[in-house]
Amino acid sequence: MYRYLSLILLLILTNPLFAQQEEVQIKVALLNYIEGTSYNRTELIDKAFYPEANLYLENEEKEMWIVPAGTYTGWFKNNEGQFNGRVGNILSIDHFNSIASAKVEILIPARNLRFIDMFLLKKIDNEWKIVSKSASSENSNQTGDRVLFVVSNAHYYGDSELSTGNSFSEIVIAYHTFKEAGFSVDFVSPNGGSIPVAYLNTSVDIHKQYLYDADFMYKLKNTKSPAEILPGSYKAVQYIGGGSAMFGVPENKQIQKLVMSIYEDHNGIISSVCHGTAGIVNLKTKDGEYLVKGKNVNGYPDVYERHDAEYYKTFPFNIQETIERHGGTFKFSPRNTEHVEVHGNLVTGQNHLSSRAVALEVIRKLRNNNMEALGE
Repeated sequence: MYRYLSLILLLILTNPLFAQQEEVQIKVALLNYIEGTSYNRTELIDKAFYPEANLYLENEEKEMWIVPAGTYTGWFKNNEGQFNGRVGNILSIDHFNSIASAKVEILIPARNLRFIDMFLLKKIDNEWKIVSKSASSENSNQTGDRVLFVVSNAHYYGDSELSTGNSFSEIVIAYHTFKEAGFSVDFVSPNGGSIPVAYLNTSVDIHKQYLYDADFMYKLKNTKSPAEILPGSYKAVQYIGGGSAMFGVPENKQIQKLVMSIYEDHNGIISSVCHGTAGIVNLKTKDGEYLVKGKNVNGYPDVYERHDAEYYKTFPFNIQETIERHGGTFKFSPRNTEHVEVHGNLVTGQNHLSSRAVALEVIRKLRNNNMEALGE
């Protein structure tokens, strides 16, 4: 019922070492705040704040409206445990010794509002507490619906010394497309934490825009581990390409399980671009069949690889050949052209030029699914 409380438990229980890490403890305080204010759970709000904390807010009458934490908690005392429409997301955390600052996004889609909460926290009696909060709001089209990007931690091609990374171009183009459409994007990698990026060109405006976007770069530095992901929170998955996509992700059982839960248990969409299609070749449905069986699939074609190159010799498998062996039909177009295949809730693209088109197709399908659910 309480997805954020479940996430807190996952953080602590799935790996006891997490509980010893300062940033995870800070996250627990922030998730108590998010959970408490989203589901009118006053005990969690009280747990998040230091008793003498103040909130520095604003309203139509006051530019500086000082609200004691206890008064603020009282605003949520009715309808205990009921979701009130607030959707929260931690954007960034910065900490030093016993002090920290954090930035949280609060969406209220029904009112087309987006709040940014800025927090100061302090470790008191070995527990992190919010000691002050300030907030401001803006009009927003953000819906609170989430898309999960799957990325890799692999810095090198296999066991070689050839460096590689996740395609920065594919990431930012898809991220920007989903964000403009009102979706939030999270990142998951096999190990969590920072990921390598490749194909970054600061002469390209959208690359430069996101390279210097602190909230976005925090996400790449702090990708989630599979244990931190609750499948029911996501509408779609997108596998990102780049050389890293061939390593760590395709064989990861935890990622396979959560992705197929999004797809089968929650009617979600699976998508991939370029070498990101490597991530779907081993996915299996509950009946034991490969996901790609009987479907038209697109990705980076084997024939376009440089077969005499050192990087290619490190590949654990060929994407096209594996998909065909698993019962899929691999379709592709000439080099450097956009190509997207759609087969039910599976959307795949050929290369970085197809990133925007794949994201737009996912968005179109999600909106159609929402209309069907509403009977429109």
